[in-house]
Amino acid sequence: MARTVFPLRRLLGLFSLIMAAALTLPAGQSLAADSLPSFNVGYIFTTHHSPFIVAMAKGEEFRDFGVHLRPVVEKLKYELMDGDTPLAMLNIIVNKSGSETTTMFAQGNMDLALASGTAIMAGIDKGTPMKILCPTHVDGMSLVFPPDSTLSGWDQVAGHIKAAERPVKIGYHSPTSAPRIVIEGALRQAGFTVTQDANQIDADVLLVDLKETSNFIPALASGQVDAWVGPAPHPEVSELKKVGHIALDLRDLPPAGAWHNFPCCVLAARDDIIASNPAVVGKMVELLGKSGQWCNDHKADEGKLLAAWTGAPAEAVEKSAIVFTSDASENWMNGQAQYLDMLNSMDKFRGSLKGKSLAEVKDLVFDLSFLNKM
Repeated sequence: MARTVFPLRRLLGLFSLIMAAALTLPAGQSLAADSLPSFNVGYIFTTHHSPFIVAMAKGEEFRDFGVHLRPVVEKLKYELMDGDTPLAMLNIIVNKSGSETTTMFAQGNMDLALASGTAIMAGIDKGTPMKILCPTHVDGMSLVFPPDSTLSGWDQVAGHIKAAERPVKIGYHSPTSAPRIVIEGALRQAGFTVTQDANQIDADVLLVDLKETSNFIPALASGQVDAWVGPAPHPEVSELKKVGHIALDLRDLPPAGAWHNFPCCVLAARDDIIASNPAVVGKMVELLGKSGQWCNDHKADEGKLLAAWTGAPAEAVEKSAIVFTSDASENWMNGQAQYLDMLNSMDKFRGSLKGKSLAEVKDLVFDLSFLNKM
């Protein structure tokens, strides 16, 4: 059999093509990257999702964590790394809201994502097979009055409500948001009459749906509301711009300690992803926990990174009272139970969560097993 002889020039040409292909790969991508499992991972442009944003921004600077993200295409594609071993390719999706996130979960276009716990509950109620894996943060919610207000702390706020000749109008941005649920729950427990009916003039507090966080400042400036409750960094931004005054951190509402570690955003994943890729899911939980602690310990650096990534003022991010954690504490779980009860009382559920207590649906909503493996 005759041998095929490759001239040196052809060999050099083939070598050049291989090198050119390697050099055109995005920074950090290996030739083996195509063999990695690929997942769509969603987040929202909010300081609530700082741990994931910071993990992307810091990249291989977090190598010492043992788990980190290696950039392939900045802000769009990352390798999830376990030490020096790539586990998965993450395709990054920026969502506008929790409801958009759950819609993508239902369509099969989202594998893992950060979103509000209430949005994930709503998706589970509609039949989307997914689970809450861990918190991403707690607290970071405030009651904001006009900039010339001198109210400070619960006693002064309660005294102001009692002395008012008409219901004090407090705005919120979403009926199922954590600030709205916390303020209503605390006011009712303190003995105040709370209503959403503008005609109930004998109420102590009138809650007003402002629809969007962008309406906080205009509603306060126009007198549509007397105050508003909102999540970080909006209260801090309002003070920074001198268009609001933080009278109270909602974690300090009575009874003392009851509103500490109240839940908001979570990491969630589809059931089939959890079952088929537990190592990847576990490392994502671990990454958010470690990155979140870094954010807690480096508030100024977190502020700079978030300012560059999302445009949020660095000073406002640094002053935020938000606490990043993946710990599903007893208070956090109690808060989830309050969410479920509140959403049921508002007739928001039609499916598997309708009329149910958290104890009845805990295994349907949560998979916290990965927290025990960290």
